[in-house]
Amino acid sequence: MLDTRYRVEIPGGINLEAQVVGPVPRFFAFAIDLGIRGIIILVLSLLSIPLGSGGMGGGFFLIFLFVIEWLYPVLFEVFSRGQTPGKKLLKISVIKDDLSPVTLGASMVRNLLRTVDFLPLFYLVGLVTMLSNQRFQRLGDLAAGTLVISVPESAKPAAMQEIMPLAPSTSLLRPEQTSIIEFLQRSSQLSEPRQQELASILEGITHEKGDNGVEQLRRIGAWFLGVR
Repeated sequence: MLDTRYRVEIPGGINLEAQVVGPVPRFFAFAIDLGIRGIIILVLSLLSIPLGSGGMGGGFFLIFLFVIEWLYPVLFEVFSRGQTPGKKLLKISVIKDDLSPVTLGASMVRNLLRTVDFLPLFYLVGLVTMLSNQRFQRLGDLAAGTLVISVPESAKPAAMQEIMPLAPSTSLLRPEQTSIIEFLQRSSQLSEPRQQELASILEGITHEKGDNGVEQLRRIGAWFLGVR
């Protein structure tokens, strides 16, 4: 069974996880962005008509054609959480392969290499490359160290009023308090096994295992948030 989950371990023994996406949603996102760019270019070409086809009019159009074609994806990916309008509609996003936000340099590399991915006809090289690796990375992604992942729906926060707060049995450092609060706020987005896995890391604080450890962490997190 194809596993599209991608995991990275960060310092502290914490595993981050994302779901990489294949060619189909990426194709539809590209098609949407291509349509948007086409509309923008059409509007600009009409606006440049009064300036004439040569000289100022031609120069104006060529400059904006370059900006739209090459900087459109870069600017959106860097300043809009890795999402062009097409990617946002398809709920996918570009990130670094360490699951950190995509940088300007990485975005420029992956988009400049779209020309190679396009060869010999309509992204054939890019498609073959994506299907040849488990992360569905095209050449631009491999060179830039980027991935395209699905963006999960925002889960509803835990219902604080349903949690009985519990003071911790020992004093905790600020980073430990923050981690417990984040666990409480994100617990509804995590599977039960994942919650238990994270709770087991703090077993020394809760002195409980499994579901009981999860419940204890949630109650302690509620206490730190001032739920009474």
